[in-house]
Amino acid sequence: MAEKTTRGLQDVPGSSPDENEFPFGYPTNICEDVPDQKYLCSNCNNVLKKALQTLCGHRYCSACLSWIVRNNKNAICQKCKEEDPSTLSEGSLLAEEREHQSLCEYALIPCHTGCGHMVMRKKLADHLENGCVNNVTMCQKCKRSLSSSEYQEHSCEGNLCPEQKRVQTETPSKEKNRSTPLINKDGCRFSEVGCSFRGSKEKIKEHEKTAVGAHMLLLLQHIKQLKASLCTAAKAANGSIPHSELNVNGAGKSISDLQIPGGLEINGDLEVDCFPGSSVSEDESVLQQLVREKVISELENKLHVFENIVAVLNKEVETSNLEITAFRRQSELDQNIIRGLELKIAELHRCLTQKDAGLSSLHKSLLFSEQASYDGVFLWKITDVGRKLQDSVTGRTVSLYSPAFYTAKYGYKVCLRVYLNGDGTGKGTHVSLFFVVMKGDYDALLPWPFRHKVTFMLLDQNNREHIIDAFRPDLTSASFQRPVNDMNVASGCPMFLPLSKLQSPKYAYVKEDTLFLKCIIETN
Repeated sequence: MAEKTTRGLQDVPGSSPDENEFPFGYPTNICEDVPDQKYLCSNCNNVLKKALQTLCGHRYCSACLSWIVRNNKNAICQKCKEEDPSTLSEGSLLAEEREHQSLCEYALIPCHTGCGHMVMRKKLADHLENGCVNNVTMCQKCKRSLSSSEYQEHSCEGNLCPEQKRVQTETPSKEKNRSTPLINKDGCRFSEVGCSFRGSKEKIKEHEKTAVGAHMLLLLQHIKQLKASLCTAAKAANGSIPHSELNVNGAGKSISDLQIPGGLEINGDLEVDCFPGSSVSEDESVLQQLVREKVISELENKLHVFENIVAVLNKEVETSNLEITAFRRQSELDQNIIRGLELKIAELHRCLTQKDAGLSSLHKSLLFSEQASYDGVFLWKITDVGRKLQDSVTGRTVSLYSPAFYTAKYGYKVCLRVYLNGDGTGKGTHVSLFFVVMKGDYDALLPWPFRHKVTFMLLDQNNREHIIDAFRPDLTSASFQRPVNDMNVASGCPMFLPLSKLQSPKYAYVKEDTLFLKCIIETN
């Protein structure tokens, strides 16, 4: 229905586009009214062109569906995704069902004789028998080309009275002249049973592959004619049918000249039926024997021809089966190669993930190395102070750790920890600043507990009033013992600076949303 509607839209005056102008659907502006959704492609949303309906019921342009399937073999219908993703099934997978098109009995196919007609596959045999102008049989006497129905009722020129002969004198010559252009072309191997197709060797080969059904129909038709002609000839030989009646039926020949269509195997029962035993004269017996021998000889020749045809067809079937088997084996090999490549891709993906993690770790180490100091003096620059202070208030990021620094090249490894919204007794009112002893590579060579004086400084960026606080480690505290884990518990100044002073415009502790903290460790 969708395809018919599309053709109707093409017939609108001044709106029908060229075939190649719109490779997908036609634009909706070719319609006077807005077309219904069922006439629109589910991919390009234009008016359907050569509409195809998928198993899920949605419609696509033929070119759209081919493009989707070619770019994604496991493509899923976009309309199914949009309407209800929970109902996706195998029917939602998009595929081009070419195999059904080649077998569908209702599909329109061109007549293989070249008559130009498009007929449904199921009605091809009826078309060949009654309607095809090219499906003709050549009369061996008058050389006229006749359709199947005309051939059955044909009365050849040899049986016509003199008046009828004069009337049809010009007909054979016209038919002969009409057939002259076909002399230089090869005929189908089934021409002896009525197939009139002629062409080059390649076209004949393609014709014989696609017209198997029509050829079988011609064979069946000739077998029926053979049976009728054989019995008629036998009865005429026995005198049971007068010569006048035989002429009326259109034979127009002597019994010895009777042309019997080939293809029927004679058995004993048929001979008994057609040649019943009776008392005949010696001349009649000889005549009867001649007819039998002629019929049997012609039948044997026809049978040999058909056996050769069947042998050729069987060989082609075997060749096709071998090709199919080879294709299947190649497909299995391709599938194995694809699976191997998928495994390699997965392995490469794992390797890339590991290398990315290693690069990230190296980047962090390099960053810390660049920021680290080895003389016990560390200057920490904190940017985005406003945002980080808000994160501390909301609890998103309560505290910040500084990069690690050292008291000497092979000395203690330490860092700073700041709570911009305070911690402990200073929570919500002060900035809290702590000192953290970390686990280092040379802890085994250092004296413990840590006993160096620590000085904190918040720098006034106008160099007027720095905030300074200092403390000496509590040697009994676990915060200054040799670390067992990555770092000890932080220790320092929970009320280092009031928040009101940090945010006051009188001071320049935060400038351009940046502050600077400095730590000095006395190493003497």
